Amino acid sequence: MTTALPWLHPARAQALLDALTQRILVIDGAMGTMLQGYRLDEGGYRGERFAHGFDARHAAANDHSHHVCDLKGNNDLLLLTQPEIIRAVHRQYLDAGADLIETNTFNATAISQADYHLEHLVYELNLAGARLARECCDAASAQTPQQPRFVIGVLGPTSRTASISPDVNDPGFRNTSFDELAATYREAARGLIDGGADVLLVETIFDTLTSKAALVAIEEVFDARGARLPVMISVTITDRSGRTLSGQTLDAFYTSVEHVRPFSVGINCALGAREMRPYMAELSRLATCYVSCYPNAGLPNAFGEYDEQADETGALLAEFARSGFLNIVGGCCGTTPAHVAAIA
Repeated sequence: MTTALPWLHPARAQALLDALTQRILVIDGAMGTMLQGYRLDEGGYRGERFAHGFDARHAAANDHSHHVCDLKGNNDLLLLTQPEIIRAVHRQYLDAGADLIETNTFNATAISQADYHLEHLVYELNLAGARLARECCDAASAQTPQQPRFVIGVLGPTSRTASISPDVNDPGFRNTSFDELAATYREAARGLIDGGADVLLVETIFDTLTSKAALVAIEEVFDARGARLPVMISVTITDRSGRTLSGQTLDAFYTSVEHVRPFSVGINCALGAREMRPYMAELSRLATCYVSCYPNAGLPNAFGEYDEQADETGALLAEFARSGFLNIVGGCCGTTPAHVAAIA
């Protein structure tokens, strides 16, 4: 972990380090799984701020309430239109025993928000995401001072990739660039830091070059501020071949990011804990930093749903803990507060 710069929040950074010397820390579970339970329609996603469909009479006035396209499915936007729902999800995970709460900013980058024509909201989304998580964590910490809670500022992989062509007929084509990725990650990182994140997390990495753009952007933001936060890195092994989507093996991935000296490195998403075990064993052997693991609730069924029950996930991850594989543990897709409670 780079230490040339001082900690941005020294007391909180020390509290996090102290907690990790005492026990395995628990990350929350899936945000999307919880939000699906609210069954929000288009109006629910729009809220008051984007209350109406597009009307050309209002376009010139830049009236956001008459937004041009459908917004249903933009879970990050709920930070602005349905903040009470996001608070409620955070609180459920905190009540279940989570030490670390991830911000609802997985797709809060210009590249991903371009699907909804909301690129201009990137900083605001990340700021709001960190502030909401900070509020909930501080309230929980006040109730359980012996168990301080921490905010993880999430930087997702975006909906594009720097290493893979989206056109099977043109393998050399790219629909984004390293510089474009770095620019949106800088904007997102600034929002997360200003909102009060304790840690930044580059997660669900399926393309190492994209993650490197995020890591470069983060370091540039730290340098500009003259202080830093701990940085977590989490890769996705997409199938039982043990490779990322862009083709790297786990040891190749770790070698390509080790120079960043991250606070932690880990594996999340894609595989359930059962299939993830050999890769966690390998990563724990390779890593010279803390190790994290937050798998899906098993592999999805034919309907794209997750059937693994909380006690099963908890038992599998308990074995990882007994085997010395991890320092930070939680859940990804399909996991709920019940899963997190079982893990905790």
